[in-house]
Amino acid sequence: MADPISLPRLAMALVPVVGLLFWLFYEGHPIVTSLQGLARMLIQLSLVGYVLVFLFESDRAWVSLATLSVMMLAASAIAIRTSETRPWRRYLQVLTSIILGGGFTLAVITVGVLNVDPWYNPRVLIPLAGMTFSNCMNALSLAIERLDGSKETNGDPEHAVRVALIPITNSLYAVGVVSIPGMMTGQVLAGVSPLIAARYQIMIMCLIFSSAGLSLLIFMRLQRHTAKPAEQATA
Repeated sequence: MADPISLPRLAMALVPVVGLLFWLFYEGHPIVTSLQGLARMLIQLSLVGYVLVFLFESDRAWVSLATLSVMMLAASAIAIRTSETRPWRRYLQVLTSIILGGGFTLAVITVGVLNVDPWYNPRVLIPLAGMTFSNCMNALSLAIERLDGSKETNGDPEHAVRVALIPITNSLYAVGVVSIPGMMTGQVLAGVSPLIAARYQIMIMCLIFSSAGLSLLIFMRLQRHTAKPAEQATA
């Protein structure tokens, strides 16, 4: 089992980060967004440990459900960040897609595969929900960017779906050959057998692929239903 990382040793991880930032700045690339992202990452991850301690000690279903609701609302807001226009209708479409696509897949994994008891066990449900909703968010964000910003494809839905699925599809190709994913790496470092860790990683890959894909297809279906009345009105 790997030793706990001390704060001084953790600070060493920032050495290549600082080097990269200096190089980007030297080459004339903007670094404000990167600095903001790094600052938010450090603050959020420093605080999330305390929040998770509270959540994991809770034995109430409403606490887990409230946490999932906040995560889905935040994921939807971040997903439409790439949208040229951000109407409430699009936000609700994204939120609905995440609830249906991500929520369904999460329920299958936690209840059907892991047989979590109770079903709202926050120690299992919340980490898996984080992986689920974040991948839904990324896929939807890429699709929205393509639908709104691609002049060459004129907002072609088929092209948007294909582009949105590229990251997760690449990870399916690369897993076990190019990369050993985070969850499997963490379990191996914690002393779990690689054979058992591989089973859990297969479950995670199925979770993120199906949740992202289902959310994406649901969103595209909602987009088509929205576009039809608009097209009829201009006809």
